[in-house]
Amino acid sequence: MKRLFDLTVAATGLVVLAPLLLALAVWIKRDSPGPVFYRGERIARGGGTFRIFKFRSMVVHADQSGVSSTSADDRRVTPSGRFIRRLKLDEFAQLLNVLAGEMSLVGPRPEVLQYLPMYRGEYAEILRARPGITDWASIWNNDEGAVLAGYPDPDRAFEELIQPTKLRLQLRYVREHSFLTDVGILLGTVRLLADRQYYPVALRDTPRLSPRA
Repeated sequence: MKRLFDLTVAATGLVVLAPLLLALAVWIKRDSPGPVFYRGERIARGGGTFRIFKFRSMVVHADQSGVSSTSADDRRVTPSGRFIRRLKLDEFAQLLNVLAGEMSLVGPRPEVLQYLPMYRGEYAEILRARPGITDWASIWNNDEGAVLAGYPDPDRAFEELIQPTKLRLQLRYVREHSFLTDVGILLGTVRLLADRQYYPVALRDTPRLSPRA
């Protein structure tokens, strides 16, 4: 049922959103040199890899800079990319990954390959689920760039401020998910996107980073 729901919504979404997606593609091409899509490698279900679709919001080869996390003040983000990332429009391209069976509409957000070692012990259960476009962690941390802004090492900030809770929420989803859960997460995500003034309430009073051991 989940796969049928994914296929139906993804196909319908691509048709309905076609004018918007075409406009985004034209804007990206006019705004900076490079392809329309970013195709970075991500951790797949079972621990393999796949290439994710995202509308490109950063300069070409930004992922080769040695930093995988992106803050709101990251200079690698293009002018169009700042708008695209704020409204999560870059994620709409992942409907193509859903059609291909590499992702689901709802599921643990796929991480970059450097974080594969974190899926050990009980967290290995997360890899049993097909990665998704949105999940509980996406709603809890709905503006990661704003949280990481100002930190000289955004990867370290992500690992200490965001990743622990993100993993717990993803593990909870894998253990408790249902069709109704997926619908609730999708509706919660839509509400966030509809509110142009959204901000990461859950992370607003984040403690300072702990010293490196």
